[in-house]
Amino acid sequence: MSFYQPYGKRLCDLAISIVALPVVAVIVGVLGIAIKLEDRGPAFYNAPRVGRGGRAFTMYKLRSMKVNAPDLVMEDGSTYNGADDPRMTRVGAFMRKTSLDEFPQFINVLIGNMSVVGPRPDLQRETDLYRGDEHRKLEVKPGITGYAAVFGRNSLPWRARLKLDVEYVDRVSFPLDLKIFLMTFSAVFKQEGIYVEGDSSD
Repeated sequence: MSFYQPYGKRLCDLAISIVALPVVAVIVGVLGIAIKLEDRGPAFYNAPRVGRGGRAFTMYKLRSMKVNAPDLVMEDGSTYNGADDPRMTRVGAFMRKTSLDEFPQFINVLIGNMSVVGPRPDLQRETDLYRGDEHRKLEVKPGITGYAAVFGRNSLPWRARLKLDVEYVDRVSFPLDLKIFLMTFSAVFKQEGIYVEGDSSD
């Protein structure tokens, strides 16, 4: 195993997170107030997810949906995420388009249960549906952004995203992580692939 995977990646995560924290604090503060003003509900959503090695952890997000919104499940078992999602608040729709709801996850990176770059984490019920080698995405820490996140985002079927996640596990390196990190800005700016398009089954 190269130096980057066990040591360099963690050093990069810490450096990026520390530099980003002041910006994150301002954005989270402003959007947190906007969320509270819209419906008086909590600003944060503490999302249960499965991380490296199958360990459960809490992923921090700004709340983009209405309080106590139900979980909508697609035919393939993944969670519904569409532009017409009635569960989203007005502020939430803006955050989804700009990915600003994910900014609190820099706290997860500092804690060490997430990385800046890695496969997006799944729910426990989704990991129970893994088949073949799809469970191999759990060999690395989940990320704020990732291989599948910049090559199609949510417009790809869930199984296709899992395939890219496994491909990332086999190819993880500093040059690839740097490419994904830089491409994230373009993906967010273009606002392409944010939502599920049609049937996400394979």
